[in-house]
Amino acid sequence: MTLYSAEHKNTTLWYRKPAAKWEEALPLGNGRLGAMVFGGVQEERIQWNEDTLWSGFPRDSNNYEALRYLAKARELIASGKYAEAEQLIEGRMVGRNTESFLPLGDLLIRQSGIGDSCSAYRRELNLDTGIASTRFQAGGSDHIFSSDMFISAVDQVGAIRYESKGGGSIQLEIGLRSPLQHRTRAEEDGTLVLHGHAPTHIADNYRGDHPGSVLYEDGLGIRYEMRLLALTDSGQVTVDDSGIRISAAGSVTLLIAAATNFEGFDRSPGSGGTDPSGICRERLQDALRYGFEQLRSRHVKDHQALFRRVELQLGLPENGRSIAALATDERMEAYREGREDAALEALMFQFGRYLLIASSRPGTQPANLQGIWNPHVQPPWNSDYTTNINTEMNYWPAETTHLSECHEPLIQMIRELSVSGARTAKIHYGARGWVAHHNVDLWRMASPSDGRAMWAFWPMGGAWLCRHLWERYQFHPDLEYLRETAYPLMRGAALFCLDWLIEDGEGHLVTSPSTSPENQFLTEEGQPCSVSAGSTMDMAIIRDLFHNCIEASELLEQDDELREEWKAAVARLLPYAIDDGGRLMEWSKPYPEAEPGHRHVSHLYGLYPGSEITLQDTPQLAEAAYRTLMSRIGHGGGHTGWSCVWLINLFARLQQPDKAYDYVRTLISRSMHPNLLGDHPPFQIDANFGGSAGLVEMLLQSHLGAIQLLPSLPKAWAEGSVRGLKARGGFIVDMEWMDGMLASASITSTHGRICRIHYSEPLSVRREDGSVVTTGDQLSFETVSGMTYQITLAACE
Repeated sequence: MTLYSAEHKNTTLWYRKPAAKWEEALPLGNGRLGAMVFGGVQEERIQWNEDTLWSGFPRDSNNYEALRYLAKARELIASGKYAEAEQLIEGRMVGRNTESFLPLGDLLIRQSGIGDSCSAYRRELNLDTGIASTRFQAGGSDHIFSSDMFISAVDQVGAIRYESKGGGSIQLEIGLRSPLQHRTRAEEDGTLVLHGHAPTHIADNYRGDHPGSVLYEDGLGIRYEMRLLALTDSGQVTVDDSGIRISAAGSVTLLIAAATNFEGFDRSPGSGGTDPSGICRERLQDALRYGFEQLRSRHVKDHQALFRRVELQLGLPENGRSIAALATDERMEAYREGREDAALEALMFQFGRYLLIASSRPGTQPANLQGIWNPHVQPPWNSDYTTNINTEMNYWPAETTHLSECHEPLIQMIRELSVSGARTAKIHYGARGWVAHHNVDLWRMASPSDGRAMWAFWPMGGAWLCRHLWERYQFHPDLEYLRETAYPLMRGAALFCLDWLIEDGEGHLVTSPSTSPENQFLTEEGQPCSVSAGSTMDMAIIRDLFHNCIEASELLEQDDELREEWKAAVARLLPYAIDDGGRLMEWSKPYPEAEPGHRHVSHLYGLYPGSEITLQDTPQLAEAAYRTLMSRIGHGGGHTGWSCVWLINLFARLQQPDKAYDYVRTLISRSMHPNLLGDHPPFQIDANFGGSAGLVEMLLQSHLGAIQLLPSLPKAWAEGSVRGLKARGGFIVDMEWMDGMLASASITSTHGRICRIHYSEPLSVRREDGSVVTTGDQLSFETVSGMTYQITLAACE
C-alpha cells in the first residue's frame, strides 16, 4: 500500500490576488536574509530583513545593586510578605529591556505598460522549491507576465526573474527605501546601493509616551548595506541615485545582496574591519558567474535536501483534491466554517518546517519571535528571543521533523549566553555557572529585563534552553557532541541551579524568589502577586536539568563528586503537589489563581516538553495535568497562537487524540493569518513551529525510551502516511496507516542503537534481507547503523 504519491505533494500556498497587507505576503528566507513578497501588479513591494540588523551595541546590562537585595527579598517571601517582595524586586533587582530586531528596507518595483487591469492572476509560494511566483495576463491582451523569486543559502543572494510572453515587453522602475536612517547611491557598474546605520537603542514605547523612543548616535550602532543589480536580455537600463529604470526588456534578472558590520555579540560592530559593502560586492560578483538558472538550480537542490526529508499525507489523496483546487485563503475560510481539510492541516505542518529552514541555518542567528520577518522599527516585544516559552517552542520541531541542522543557531546562542550569563550569575546572585532570564537579544543580554517581576524576574531561561542541548544528543547520540558541546553548557547551568536553591525550612530545596512566567496568584489579602518560592515550573526545569546532567556525566565518566551533589539535590527538590480540585499546583502552596484562564501552562513543563509526567509511570500526576488543562480551557485558556499549540502537544502526550486535534483546528481557524503565519495576535512565528511539533507528537513519540507509533491518532486522520520523522535514539521512521490502524512502518537506524517499539497491537520486524528479528507488542531489537527494518502487525506475518 502506498498512500503518498508524487502528484499529491500538497506543498503550495496560492492566492488569486496580491497581498493587501504584510500579514498576507509570502515569506522567503535563507536563514540570514528574509523577505516578504506581496505579489503586486502595477507596484510590487518586497520587504527585507537581515538577521544581524538590530539596534544597540555591546554594553553591560547587569544590575550591580541586585545582589544587595536578594537576602531581603528571600526574607520577605519566607515571611509570606509576597507583595512586598515583589515591590522590592521590581524596584531594585530587575534590569533594562533588550534591543530590537529591525527591518532592512523595501524593494519597490513599479511595472508600467500592462494596463489598468489583469486577469488569470495567481501568486504562490512553493514550499518544495522555496520559490515565490506571480503570474497574470495583462488587460485584454495575450501578454503573460511572470516573476519568480528565491533567496539562496548557497550563494547568499536574493534573485528575481521577470519575464514576458506573448509579445509584451517589461518596463520597470525600481527603488530601495528603508525606515532606518539611510541613503541611496548608484555606482559605475550599475549597482543601486542602500546604506545606513541602525539606532543605538529602541526604548519601550508601549504607551506611546516616550519622546525619543528611537535613538541614533553618531559612530555607534550597526552599519548595513543592501545592493541591487539589474540584468536584461534586451532594452535599456538607466541607473542613478534615485533608482533603476528598465524599458523594452523581454526578461529582467534582479540580484540582491545585503550585509551588516556585526562581528559578534561581545564585539563593537566593525571593530574587526568587517565591511558590509565589500561583502555585498563579492556576493553579487560570485552570483554573476552563475546566472539566474544556475543560481536557481543550486538554491532548489540545497533547499530540497532539507525540505524533502519528510513527506506527510493525512487522509486519502482523493479526499483532498477537490478542496485543493481552492486558493489557500479560500480553503482557510471553508475550514473556519467547519469543512474538513486534512490536506490543509498537512500543509500547515510542512509550512512550519519550511519556515524553520528559511529562518535558521548553520551560521545564522536563531529564529526570533518573528522568525526573520519584521517590518517594524519598534516591533512587538522587540522581536527578540523570549525564553520563557517562545524561543524554545520555535525549536520543538527541529529534531522530530528531521531538521537538525536548523537547530545549530540556537545551540550557538546558548554557547554565547553561557559567557554573558556567567557574569550575570556572579553579579546578580553571587552564583557559579551561568544564567539567562526572560529576554535575550543579539547582544546576548542574560540579565533580567525591565518591568513587572511576573515576566522580568525569571532566572530559569538558561536551564530551559539546556533541554535543547540534551534533545540534540538524544536524537543524535554522539558522545563527542555531548562531551565537547552539550555537557559543559548543561553543567554550567546546573551549577547555577545548585547555588540558586535554598532550604524551605521543611526539608526541601526551592527557588526563591520564584515566579511562574507571566502569571499571578492572589495573596491572603486578595492582591494579585507573582513572587513566591518554589514554583512548579522552576522545580520541573531544575529536576529535568539535574537528571540530564547526571546521565550525561555517567556516560562521559566525568564529575563523580558533582554527580552526587546533583543526585542529593534531586532527592530534596520540592515535589509536585495536587490541589483539592485534583489539579497540578502551579505554586508551592494552593494559592487562588488571579487569572484561571491564563495563557501560560508553565506548571505542565514536566508533561511537555519534559518527560517526567507520564501516563505510564505517574498516572496520578498525568490525571492532575489533564484536570489542569481542562480547567484552564474552561476559563478561556489557549487563546493565543502559541498557547493553543502547547495544548496540542500536551494533549498528544496525554494520548487524548481528539482533544489534540480540536486544537489543530483551533490553530488554523483562529490563530493563523491568510498566509498561514501564526497570530498571537499580533504575528508570532512560534505557533507555526509549535504546530508542526504537535502534529509529530500525535503521530510519533519517543520520550519514554521507546518509539510509540501513532500514540495519539485522531479519528479525522484515519488514513495517512508519513516518511522521514525522527525518533530519539537515532532512528528515522516511516509509517502508513488505514482505518486508524498501523498498516506498515520502517525504522532506519542512524547510530546502531537498540530499538524499542511500542504499539497497541503485537508487531513483527524484518531486516532488509527478509529475516524475522522478533515479534511482540513491545519490540526490542539490536540495530546496525544504516540498516532499515520493516515493521508490520504480527497478525499479518
